[in-house]
Amino acid sequence: MIDEALKAFRKGEPVLLYDFDHREGETDIAIPAINVTPQDVAMMRIDGGGLICVAIHPIAGDKLGIPFMQEILISASEKYPELLPLSRGNDIKYDSRSSFAIWVNHRDTFTGITDNDRSLTIRRLGEVVDMVMTNGDFELSSEFRSPGHVAILKAAVNLTYDRVGQTELSVALAEMAGTSPAVAICEMLDAETGKALPKEKAIKYAEEKGIPFVEGKEIVEHYRDFKEVKVKLFI
Repeated sequence: MIDEALKAFRKGEPVLLYDFDHREGETDIAIPAINVTPQDVAMMRIDGGGLICVAIHPIAGDKLGIPFMQEILISASEKYPELLPLSRGNDIKYDSRSSFAIWVNHRDTFTGITDNDRSLTIRRLGEVVDMVMTNGDFELSSEFRSPGHVAILKAAVNLTYDRVGQTELSVALAEMAGTSPAVAICEMLDAETGKALPKEKAIKYAEEKGIPFVEGKEIVEHYRDFKEVKVKLFI
């Protein structure tokens, strides 16, 4: 199914991305940020129901000067010491740390929360990431303000090696597809159980909607092969 997922990303269409049974055990709706429309935001909030975020490549995050939220809290704790304990995430059950960075709104939005507003913020983030990944320069504050309604997630430096969360998996998929490595993701939740939507229900949804369903293990396997080929090409 990885080939179908790559084709969908190249066309700017959604993919359902399941991480691992031993990790979060969640399926995310993933759409290349650069292609996100108001209709896509509506689909994610209605059919997904989780938090709508934008996962970005670590190189883009560094070029834009975007730190992890944990780093912000640690720095701010010099003035507000109560924040330091909040920054300690060693009790996360499925991982060693969070990929959350900052929350933004595009400056042309009104409240920032509507489908139109969030799609503008998300789409422009995708364009900006594409720009800085191809050696362009961009001042984030020229178009964005924080806090806002769109969470930016910063992927780990060695995608699929250091960390294999939805952040890294979605960015790796975008990189393999050759699109801007910024992806809007939203967890699929189950109103009946109050938990994550079971994999079986997510697969059924994918079949009904004609959306590719891909698992994290497939992305990891193909991405590592993809990186090996790129390394050989430059040797």
